[in-house]
Amino acid sequence: MLSQENEGSLAHRLAQIAHVLEGTFLGKDEVIRLLLISVLAGEHAVLIGPPGTAKSALIRMFSRLLSARYFEYLLTRFTEPNEIFGPVDIAAFREGRYERRVDGMLPQAEIVFLDEVFKSNSAILNALLTLLNERRYTSGGVVMKCPLLSAFGASNEVPTDETLTAIFDRFLLRIRSDNLDAYHFNDLLAKGIHHEVMGMTDAPVKPLATAAEISALHRGASQRLKFSEEFFSAYKGLVFQIRAEGITLSDRRVVKLLKLFAASALLDGRNHPDASDFFILKHIWNNEDQAAILEAIVTPVLEAHFRDHPNARRVGAIGVGIEALAGEIDRVRQVLTGSGALGDVQLFSQLKALNEIKAALVASHDPRAPELEQRVNQLLDAAFRSGRFAQL
Repeated sequence: MLSQENEGSLAHRLAQIAHVLEGTFLGKDEVIRLLLISVLAGEHAVLIGPPGTAKSALIRMFSRLLSARYFEYLLTRFTEPNEIFGPVDIAAFREGRYERRVDGMLPQAEIVFLDEVFKSNSAILNALLTLLNERRYTSGGVVMKCPLLSAFGASNEVPTDETLTAIFDRFLLRIRSDNLDAYHFNDLLAKGIHHEVMGMTDAPVKPLATAAEISALHRGASQRLKFSEEFFSAYKGLVFQIRAEGITLSDRRVVKLLKLFAASALLDGRNHPDASDFFILKHIWNNEDQAAILEAIVTPVLEAHFRDHPNARRVGAIGVGIEALAGEIDRVRQVLTGSGALGDVQLFSQLKALNEIKAALVASHDPRAPELEQRVNQLLDAAFRSGRFAQL
């Protein structure tokens, strides 16, 4: 268990980890914070998104900054248990004992990354269920306690097979990792060229925290699980609203989410969670259609909190340059008002870009954001009033 002073130091260094990752991976601030929260709470998360959206690279660099025993594997339906849990110990087998050599394998890892986790076969998945939930692995009748802090999965799509429901449920957070918005494009090219030249995954990284510190933090978790009546009341209202929309949220997950709220508060140096931590509830969907519903439920609560606390940190609002947004608005305006005729796909693409810019401006603390938001609204109004658009 960490002292209060050491806990504060750890929180500061974890914030530094977030800063390093945010500077490397554009537009991934909310994803990065959710990864940190998962580790602090001792829960698991899965990243869902198309190939090439930095899912693997982000988790690898995160594990190096954390200085933890790390295990990574790309799963397929042909993956065998010995590739994950270790080969059978031949010497022990000759003596009549069935044991696995687990050195360097998943049962001894502290951070685990399973790429394409939902493509594995039943032999792997059945063993993973107990390990992820109970941090225990049974081999030859011997039960081993595993030091696992968090497991991260990655997949290009949400599983639809009912046989995968149990493993999907082990990942408390479901995080989208998408391609970057248009206003990040220039920075994406600049950083991408730098990473290609420098070889990002091979560059030396100095760890800023250790797995031992995180484990000690877990042992003292009960000290941080203290919530005000106001917080509980707001949380209860959100839970019942979410369930009323037909989104399954079990009592078990409701309780586990409290650990995530406490971890989010710790990252910000707060002693107790507040309404800003409810952003986590946007990432508990069971299918991707529910993401928009959760966004609509949670966003008004977050906006009300930030109106009352204008200096509070908005997750995901950091790192969007106001100049980049202004430049993108000008680019869209030129496209929409140019002499060339736009096809339907081109038109809708520009309108989508405007809505993305507007969302970023709403979340921005820059004093110039309201003026730019007004310009976006004017472009949107002009597009909707045009006879060209009315015919679509």
